[in-house]
Amino acid sequence: MANVAVFFLLLMSVAFAEVLPSSTFFTYSEAPKFRDADTCPACTAGDCDPDLVHIAMTLDAHYLRGSIAAVHSILRHTSFPDSLFFHFLTTAGVSDSGDSGDELAAAMRTIFPSLRFSANRFREDRVRGLISGSIRPALETPLNYARNYLGDLLPLCVRRVIYLDSDILVVDDIRLLWDSASTALNAAKPAAVAAPEYCHANFSRYFTATFWKGPWGRLPFEGRRRRPCYFNTGVMVLDLNRWRAKGYSRQIERWMEVQKRNRIYDLGSLPPFLLVFAGEVEGLDHRWNQHGLGGDNLKESCRVLHPGPVSLLHWSGKGKPWDRMDAGKPCPIDHLWNVYDLFSPAVTPPSSSSLSIS
Repeated sequence: MANVAVFFLLLMSVAFAEVLPSSTFFTYSEAPKFRDADTCPACTAGDCDPDLVHIAMTLDAHYLRGSIAAVHSILRHTSFPDSLFFHFLTTAGVSDSGDSGDELAAAMRTIFPSLRFSANRFREDRVRGLISGSIRPALETPLNYARNYLGDLLPLCVRRVIYLDSDILVVDDIRLLWDSASTALNAAKPAAVAAPEYCHANFSRYFTATFWKGPWGRLPFEGRRRRPCYFNTGVMVLDLNRWRAKGYSRQIERWMEVQKRNRIYDLGSLPPFLLVFAGEVEGLDHRWNQHGLGGDNLKESCRVLHPGPVSLLHWSGKGKPWDRMDAGKPCPIDHLWNVYDLFSPAVTPPSSSSLSIS
């Protein structure tokens, strides 16, 4: 019942926003101005101020609508929007899907005029030769692997960052996640990743029989600080100082190289993270990743929230709420996502191949 109450309270809190001129390619509404509380840490600080909350997300054409809704939800529920700094990961030049990172960053600037952010260009050729076929084509896009290189893409002064997928909504103050993860990471000196863990999940199914029967088996997980458990890489807090010092980007690449030769997993960018970090993750409350709302990786299905409090909803899986809303076949939970959707409903969304700014 508590989750139902949250749904209707959020639905009632939606404010009307001004529709942007249709001369721009993205045809979204400008987000309302969100103001800080009286005392705001780092609201006037520089981009390297340690009191800033750093958030990294990718931007691409198909997921732009999701990214906009996600940012909108974060701003709506934080007490100090000016203390947030976003790092958007975009492609250098034109991506495989035909969109320009510069155009997408310009869209974010127009929709969120007061948003503090930088556009960090990721060269797709850095990872293209390492990507193996996956059970879902969307998992094979190079930008999906940009999270592996946050230690290189973000300025050295950024010591910690929240990484979020584009298919999420935050319905609580994002600073609570930041503070919780900071406490966990400060207490566990070796840890570089904090995320909700799901130890009830069948961990072995994330790897193929070739992996378990091969020379690797359980060797990669021996000597870990705790039992290796599944965690979802769509919501993580990373200690970038420790990440850089341990060379974790290269460790992930090595497992991708093994995958190219031996097919030890089927699921895109997740398994290399598990191989490097499972058993070394600092666990966070499950309220910060109510994942699986998009169904599984092969079939769209409607799912309900898990019991308990909810701070972040995640449409991981094949079904995305904007696609289901446009198709006229939304799941009940998609109506909550629609509260934060700033796309103008009177205009058909443009295809990725026709993006342009006039």
